[in-house]
Amino acid sequence: MILEEFDPCRDAVINPEMCIKGKIENFPEVTVSCFSHHLFEAVLAFFEPEEIGRVGGANGKAPVYAVTYKGKRIAFYESRVGEPACIGDYEDLLAMGMKTLILFGNCGVLDKTIEDCGIIIPTKALRDEGASFHYAPPADSIEVNRKHRDLFQQVLREHGCSYVEGTTWTTDACYRETREKVNRRKAQGAICVEMECAGMQAAADFRGADFFTFFYAGDNLDQPVWDSRSLAGHARLDDKGKIALLAFELGLKIMEHER
Repeated sequence: MILEEFDPCRDAVINPEMCIKGKIENFPEVTVSCFSHHLFEAVLAFFEPEEIGRVGGANGKAPVYAVTYKGKRIAFYESRVGEPACIGDYEDLLAMGMKTLILFGNCGVLDKTIEDCGIIIPTKALRDEGASFHYAPPADSIEVNRKHRDLFQQVLREHGCSYVEGTTWTTDACYRETREKVNRRKAQGAICVEMECAGMQAAADFRGADFFTFFYAGDNLDQPVWDSRSLAGHARLDDKGKIALLAFELGLKIMEHER
């Protein structure tokens, strides 16, 4: 298969440095990003943001902001959904000077006992997608969150938040999550499903970059009839806002720990 033709060469025909204007001066040490536009706008309203750059492509550019959280400067932007766009922006931002990315968003659950908006820390991603195979040798899965997991667990304990850890299923096709595929992925240990984790981790590993990701539970696929629960961007926005602040708290921990 073509997907098995991994090429470790770092000098591609097109490289991120060719497509950006250069590094952003004084790029914040830590960057936080989410996928939900509703949540991004709600969180941004808490700050006095300073635009420091833009990412995107032919379908539009999105601003990258610097915000101040508890006296510390943190970058904040809205990630695009789906691996190719998400990774493209990630690559550009690394070339602009980004060091550490904390990325979070919702996911579907394959275990109905996981509560709506419950926090999930992925430890492994099943690679049912394409982008990761351009950044890592062929394999069924990739280890996720080898770094900073203990710091995030500490943040969750300090804020009295419960969580689950486990395997996620990364797919390219949200409308091809058939019942048979759901059952197969569950048999492989997957507790949730999303569309970016495997590729983002592979890209971070390939670039030697610092990356951490977590999810909050959205729709439920673990029952005969699909339940969207809080999948809609505006649903339970207050609860999701509190989850977003956990990402910023982790950013503070990372900055303190790296000193």
